[in-house]
Amino acid sequence: MIKVGIIGSTGYAGQELVRLLLGHKEAEIVWYGSRSYIDKKYYEVFGNMFEIVDAKCLDDNMEELAERADVIFTATPQGLCASLVNEEILSKVKIVDLSADFRIKDVSVYEKWYGIEHKSPEYIKEAVYGLCEINREDIKGKRLVANPGCYTTCSILSLYPLVKEGVIDPNSIIIDAKSGTSGAGRGAKINNLYCEVNENIKAYGVTSHRHTPEIEEQLGYACGKEILLNFTPHLVPMNRGILVTAYGNFTKQYTYEEIKAIYDKYYKDEHFVRVLDKDVCPETRWVEGSNYVDVNFKIDERTGRIVVMGALDNLVKGAAGQAVQNMNLIFGLPETMGLELAPMFP
Repeated sequence: MIKVGIIGSTGYAGQELVRLLLGHKEAEIVWYGSRSYIDKKYYEVFGNMFEIVDAKCLDDNMEELAERADVIFTATPQGLCASLVNEEILSKVKIVDLSADFRIKDVSVYEKWYGIEHKSPEYIKEAVYGLCEINREDIKGKRLVANPGCYTTCSILSLYPLVKEGVIDPNSIIIDAKSGTSGAGRGAKINNLYCEVNENIKAYGVTSHRHTPEIEEQLGYACGKEILLNFTPHLVPMNRGILVTAYGNFTKQYTYEEIKAIYDKYYKDEHFVRVLDKDVCPETRWVEGSNYVDVNFKIDERTGRIVVMGALDNLVKGAAGQAVQNMNLIFGLPETMGLELAPMFP
């Protein structure tokens, strides 16, 4: 049985980790970490856990937690994991970090986009980018995994086969993405109040969203060169979900059958990536509550471009589900364990 500690268990992603791990037959949660609710019963924070979780919330003492757990999930704001991790801790426990602290390999890029000093840059090179469908073999057995962001997971998986195969010019990519409000976290913010979000849709982080360099870096690895792209996120009045619509210029003329064969080459054996039937557009409602990513594409013969679409649940495949997937790989368990959840509807 894998003993699990969660730092940040009372955020949305942390609570989703709890929900998933309670159904994982090889995992036992031994630490419900939360600075905001120390000594409060977990079910008092999340009423859905009444008579399911009786444990009290603890602090973020990673030294003590490393003595008690086999793996630590850090579902915390940027900077916290980097400030806590050290060699002694990593010698005792595996860490799956859901923040951006170890996703970007160039520390100067991280510090520029996130506006904070990186507290443990010596571990950036070691950390594996935990996009399981692409870096599966590199993740196995590792002690530090950087769990990808929600926008990035959807964007990269939607575009990866085309970029990897040279089908599109990577510098022509434009990504238009939309997220439910849980992606902004559980903290009280005026912009996330019901009256601010309801009956409204808005762009934010235009030309400056922090997931941009993460997408550029990972797709750059796919095509073997540095790339620049446009990424614009939008906030929509729903709880969960990411929808990505991306555009790219073809490098030559392709048929539907040729592009479909490329997607099948990369994803036909991937349990959690579903390439939809022709002309079926991904929708967030068909992936909600699950670890699936739905992708599809449409060729625009008139402009010589391709329109790529992807949908996932930002709290599952975009956060907690992917983190559990990474844990399974680290410990040599079946990758789907604890994640075989059909999407919920309505």
